Amino acid sequence: MPSKSENPYAALKRVFHEPSRLAILSALIGVEDGLTFSQLKQECDLTDGNLSRHLKTLEDAGVIEIQKRFVRNKPQTRVILTEMGRENFLEYLKALEEVLLRAAEGFAHQEKEEKLPLILQGLKLQQI
Repeated sequence: MPSKSENPYAALKRVFHEPSRLAILSALIGVEDGLTFSQLKQECDLTDGNLSRHLKTLEDAGVIEIQKRFVRNKPQTRVILTEMGRENFLEYLKALEEVLLRAAEGFAHQEKEEKLPLILQGLKLQQI
């Protein structure tokens, strides 16, 4: 993670910063054995085509692994976050937290007291 003296915006990797891919990775981060295509589609509220396109981008970046297999004679696509993907996504989340903290510093004092706790409540990152 960049220190406060560095530019945290540089660490906001585009592969993670797109809202649909952010949703996909957020869904995968806590599931060690991954999710099926159908589960991701439902969780992220994406169409088949949109999900496929985003998964291809993430796979090309080495962030996810796509496994195709048969379960009860039916094809199943399972998406798993790679170790590199997990590490890079956590770095991205830390950088995003720094960016949001810097933005919160710009609030007027009264706005800080009212809004900052709400913003920070969602930013408490746990060690994964």
